[in-house]
Amino acid sequence: MRIFLVRHGESLGNISEGAYRQFGDHNVPLTEWGYRQALAAGRGIAAYLAALPDAAPRASIWYSPYLRTRQTMDAIIEALPKGAVGEVHEDYLLREQDFGLFTEIYDRAEQRRKFPEEFEKWARLRNNSGKFYARPPDGESRADVAQRVRLFLLTVMHDIGGGNDTAIIVGHGVTNRAFEMNFLHHSVEWFERSDNPGNADVTLIEGTHAEGYSATLLHKADDRNPAEATDMRGAYGSALTIAPKTGG
Repeated sequence: MRIFLVRHGESLGNISEGAYRQFGDHNVPLTEWGYRQALAAGRGIAAYLAALPDAAPRASIWYSPYLRTRQTMDAIIEALPKGAVGEVHEDYLLREQDFGLFTEIYDRAEQRRKFPEEFEKWARLRNNSGKFYARPPDGESRADVAQRVRLFLLTVMHDIGGGNDTAIIVGHGVTNRAFEMNFLHHSVEWFERSDNPGNADVTLIEGTHAEGYSATLLHKADDRNPAEATDMRGAYGSALTIAPKTGG
């Protein structure tokens, strides 16, 4: 079995936190550069599969319903050879971590200013229980994310089973890290020590139930050239399918 974990490519939210307020977290699109990153990730997966001694079965794909992950999934499918993709599934269990009252507010000073009591309570929880268990007000802790990703893992194992099956999972930094933690039975300490994968990075989990599984960074996405930092920063696509939020 081989599972390719792909984080979405660079989104408008990665270069400007204002994009979360403009579009809403679930509707933030990739940048043009992010779509290029996602295409390169797909080519990396295609090259790996092409180099296998035996023909790989068609890959099943699961993806988060957020716009940036859907666009990343589209780019990966575009980059894979015709006939390489099997069933494609959207799964809400792969969505981004819910930050509750702090959704669309990623600056800690602004969080404290807008919700001082809730922020102080969250700070106490992080100090007393640890970041993994502390829930943002009305949101999810990392432990909550890990629990729902474990439920998603049951779906993957049921659908692709054992043997030489291949899956591609397109998610977010925390959800992908939670998947790796659950699949490889890593500890909470491992989760807290590890970093989120970069935009459009591909982690390969491969092995068998009898011999065990391991994870490697298969593809590291290219960063922007500082000399071209202003290029390809616009939203991917000539027209967004979902209009930005207005008012309120």
